[in-house]
Amino acid sequence: MPQIYLELVFTFFISLSILFMMRKVAQQINLVDKPNERKHHTGAIPLVGGISICIAFIHFLLSHTDLLPNHKLYLVSIFILTLVGAIDDKIDLSFKIRLLIQAVLSVAMMLIADIQLNQLGNMFGFGQMNLSGIGLGYVITVLAVIGAINAFNMVDGIDGLLGGLSIVTFAGLGSVLYLDGQLNLAYLCLVLIVIIFPYVLLNLGVFTRRYKVFMGDAGSMLIGFTVIWFLLLASQNGTKAPLRPVTALWLIAVPLMDMAAIMVRRIRRGDSPFKPDREHLHHIFQRLGFSSLQTLLIICGIAAAYAIFGIFGEILNIPEFVMFYLFIGCFGVYALLLSNVWKITAKVREWRGL
Repeated sequence: MPQIYLELVFTFFISLSILFMMRKVAQQINLVDKPNERKHHTGAIPLVGGISICIAFIHFLLSHTDLLPNHKLYLVSIFILTLVGAIDDKIDLSFKIRLLIQAVLSVAMMLIADIQLNQLGNMFGFGQMNLSGIGLGYVITVLAVIGAINAFNMVDGIDGLLGGLSIVTFAGLGSVLYLDGQLNLAYLCLVLIVIIFPYVLLNLGVFTRRYKVFMGDAGSMLIGFTVIWFLLLASQNGTKAPLRPVTALWLIAVPLMDMAAIMVRRIRRGDSPFKPDREHLHHIFQRLGFSSLQTLLIICGIAAAYAIFGIFGEILNIPEFVMFYLFIGCFGVYALLLSNVWKITAKVREWRGL
């Protein structure tokens, strides 16, 4: 046990050191984020959070190859996604190119690693739903991979939020896996939290704003892909998987709900679902008068509450269809509030005297 603690401390400082080194590289090659009409930060901020997390995690996995099945394919996949994300941060790639690459990697994940969505459990209340026999699992797996990557990409809007929500998700998943005795994957979740934490510290300006960094699309794509890889690995692991598919929804509830509601709203307006705007959950809390730090704590608190509820549902064996329809109910309430967001924020601001 002391050896594990030492390894985690060493991993933390490796991740922190890589961040400081990559900051200098980013400044030299102009891989920085500059303020514009949507981005209200000050100065040019290095976009190296995702690249640094990728390097640190690859370094760890190469010395612990026995912890993750099909680790070679996973490492190649996150390297490609991080590279594509970094290029996108630099020159703004078309979203069609990004989606194509994400789809290709999801197909490789299915065909080479045999990681795919084969069964949904009794999610709808009509009995066990098996997807492998009808081929629908392939389509849904591709959509799940693309959805998870873009959910974490879209939620990255204020300091600390993507890192905080990632930590909540990996902590929830790691807890379920630990309780089930899946110690290797649970330990990898803990390692990822340790690797992400230095980024959160720099992103929040804990070491003064001089050392501030942003995650960039490289990081959101890496984290989204890793989350869905781990969730599918945990929820599709034989007939008695340690994680029911419906529980996975609760572990990524906030990014998933925010993405789905925003995309539906954009399509109804006649806009592209990938067109950026300022209507995400963090924008709403800021319009309500909360500071960035308060918004971060509130949203991460909501995400933690969802994750804890999902974990208790797993432990108490609450019927899957009950958990699913409760999730849909929460999403419906959120979508309804979002459709009336301007009226609600005006009333709340008036009530708060803002």
